[in-house]
Amino acid sequence: MAQSKSCSSSCSSFRCGKNVAWFRRDGVWCKDGDEYCSVVKCTYAMCNKRRLLSQGICGETVKRQTVERQPDDLFKEDLKLKNVPLKGRALRKLSRNEDDDY
Repeated sequence: MAQSKSCSSSCSSFRCGKNVAWFRRDGVWCKDGDEYCSVVKCTYAMCNKRRLLSQGICGETVKRQTVERQPDDLFKEDLKLKNVPLKGRALRKLSRNEDDDY
């Protein structure tokens, strides 16, 4: 899966949003346009697995890009979350005295 592939109308996960696709021996015929179905040009082309990307590319053939992060970077994001301003009830709950028996 090094190369991304284009989605084809003969895929088992392909569906037509208008339900006008007619499966024949030589391909998929579009009754609405009276021509062979082109996934790239059709606005009603859908994928059951929700893997259809723009320009008719199959999302299952695309390799995901991940970013390697150092553990120190993760802790820095947690420190940013501590500076959240509180209002109302949440502030009262956190600012209670330790003497209260709640």
